[in-house]
Amino acid sequence: MNDDIKLAALWLRKAQSAVVFTGAGISTESGIPDFRSPGGVWTKYRTVYFDEFCESAEARHEYWTQKVEAHTQFAEADPNIGHRTLAKWEQQGTIRGIITQNIDGLHQLAGSREVMELHGTAREVYCLDCAAHFPVDPFVEQFRETNEVPLCPECGDGRLKHATISFGQSLPERLLQLAYQWCWEADVILSIGSSLVVYPAAGLPEVGKRRGAKLVIVNRDPTGLDEIADILLPGSCGEALAAIDEEI
Repeated sequence: MNDDIKLAALWLRKAQSAVVFTGAGISTESGIPDFRSPGGVWTKYRTVYFDEFCESAEARHEYWTQKVEAHTQFAEADPNIGHRTLAKWEQQGTIRGIITQNIDGLHQLAGSREVMELHGTAREVYCLDCAAHFPVDPFVEQFRETNEVPLCPECGDGRLKHATISFGQSLPERLLQLAYQWCWEADVILSIGSSLVVYPAAGLPEVGKRRGAKLVIVNRDPTGLDEIADILLPGSCGEALAAIDEEI
């Protein structure tokens, strides 16, 4: 393990373009449950698909019930040592930036600026009808008080949805293409806290590896790309990043 930490640090020091890919595992150490874990939102409620949300008032109410519960979990969370280390590396020029599957905004709170949120952000809502964007908190409080799905204050009766990608909703094509470009140009890709099984996002580190990048995977459990990784660091994401940072 110590040799792998030192090697990962060496690759990052020498990298011309190092890209970080993060999943839920980096944020569980801030107290945010993985949605798939026991007690996570996906294990307690039925999935509301994007088409349902658009067409059904009942589905929109179910969606908001789920999102308001999840909001409580991340709104009180703080960035951990893993988030802070990545922000430090960006500021130092060690990494190009972060591609994340997470919607909690903790990378930005830690100080990271170059962050691609593939699945959007739960810290905003937007109107499907007029495209206006708003901070999420006032609408969460409104739903808690009234148990009614809030409407867009800009156009009057538009359908408000969290600025996240729902099941059945496509990822933004331009953002996905830019993420592929980053990975294609990378010489080191560091995957942190992702199971690497949800596509197309999970295919991004694979693209970099095929292009010749070194692939370092940090995750508590086995991932879908373990067989092609150059270094596997099982265990705590924060501890592994802190150890690599100490070597850098």
